[in-house]
Amino acid sequence: MQTLLLYKNKKEVFLFIFILVIIFSSNLLLKYNNFLNFNKNEIFTTEVKIINVYQKEKFDILKLSNNNLVFYTSCTKNNFFQNDFISITILTNQVNFYNYLKGFYTKSFNLFKLKPQNILFLNTKKYINNQHNNKNISEIFNAIFLAIPLNKELQSTISSYGIAHLIAISGFHLGVLSFILYYILNIIYKYFHTNYFPYRNKRFDLLILVSIILFFYLSFLSNQASLLRAFVMYIFAIFMLRWNIKLLSFSTLIICILFIIALFPKLLFSLSFWFSICGVFYIFLFLSYFKHINKILLFVFLNVWLYLAINPISHYFFELTSIVQISSPIFTMLFSLFYPIELFLHIFNIGYLFDSYIDILLNYNISIAFVKTNIYFLILYIVFSLLSIKSKKYFIFLNTLIILYNIYLYKSFISV
Repeated sequence: MQTLLLYKNKKEVFLFIFILVIIFSSNLLLKYNNFLNFNKNEIFTTEVKIINVYQKEKFDILKLSNNNLVFYTSCTKNNFFQNDFISITILTNQVNFYNYLKGFYTKSFNLFKLKPQNILFLNTKKYINNQHNNKNISEIFNAIFLAIPLNKELQSTISSYGIAHLIAISGFHLGVLSFILYYILNIIYKYFHTNYFPYRNKRFDLLILVSIILFFYLSFLSNQASLLRAFVMYIFAIFMLRWNIKLLSFSTLIICILFIIALFPKLLFSLSFWFSICGVFYIFLFLSYFKHINKILLFVFLNVWLYLAINPISHYFFELTSIVQISSPIFTMLFSLFYPIELFLHIFNIGYLFDSYIDILLNYNISIAFVKTNIYFLILYIVFSLLSIKSKKYFIFLNTLIILYNIYLYKSFISV
């Protein structure tokens, strides 16, 4: 069956964009109304969850969040820990609407610890921690399964391997998890489908069942931002598959991006959101030219090319560089096996089995350097990335830029 386009003509495109503008404006208006309630007094008291604790010599900086706010504040050394729920009073007079959406820093007082709101979450964290003697390894699996941020030192170690995208839960994890669920549910559902309702679309039914399980997982993680946007894209993809709409399309990707921003305007200020969009864009770009090659070769080549293609963008924001990062594509491919294996090991309380190997990696002495992408090169790179959508000659030139940049990146590291 021939795939369909998401739209038939320009009229439908303008109509869809108009609907998105209405949705975006409504959500922005709702956010502004919340901001007015937040800002009507100079002080504001609320209940928040501690997302992370950044320890300084004489004080701590807390990253705090609830359904409406993400902000930072400093406090004296106290008995506050990651994932604690606290009541806090903050000053609002220096916070404008832009900062309210983006996230802000403010002074605070009257911080009080509250009773845990998600006992199941805390028990799961404890269950994971009890399987490991090494605190850093516990943190890694808490990040992978529960989206709990790593401490600063461990984050630096993970970044030196170029695998931060594997630890911070995202659409990649959602994709692997959905594949595992689909495979397991297919075994169970196959009998019922064959014997009781063979007339139904089995693939669509399984995707819906997987979506329901993923929704509960998302709720369990308190609608963690990166997983939430990945889930929305997943539902969007199911819709397109159901109606036989062309999935591998840049116009579809643009509409999906606009749809997500319309639903969640705060994502405009999320760097991780734009990185995930870059990842999907370069996957689409690669597949548009190489989708017909052998599937095994495609899987390997895609992971290598994607890593090299993202480097010019990622190193504009994150300068940490090491020669070991070249192994990132290998770790990414292995993670597709490592993640489901570790998931089942942790379910059966034997998650410690590979701890000795992980500990070797964590304690390996890696030399690092700091290399930042030049802004003018970055602009040139993005321009040719977009031009490559329509022209193979631009895509060839883009690959020349990718090769030259990565030679520069690691040559400069070696020369340091």
